[in-house]
Amino acid sequence: MSEQICSHLDQVEVTEVPTRAQVPGCEECLKIGGRWVHLRVCRTCGKVGCCDSSPNHHASSHAVEDSHPILSSIEPGEDWSWCVVDEVAFVLK
Repeated sequence: MSEQICSHLDQVEVTEVPTRAQVPGCEECLKIGGRWVHLRVCRTCGKVGCCDSSPNHHASSHAVEDSHPILSSIEPGEDWSWCVVDEVAFVLK
């Protein structure tokens, strides 16, 4: 992970990240019948969206549209987060 620092850590409100087993899928893809590759959770509001490798990029779109900059992976074995504004990956402790 990068040694850069995310300048938006003060916006982390969701401290309990769901596991992949607890989430049925990307909230927006489920509404439209879309498909996803991997899932991310918004650390500001808890919305679950699909990653940028997915056709609809719902997680990043949500982050930009709602000014919720930090997304975390909820995939098994992954514990990283990404700040879409600072473009830096890191592990929240």
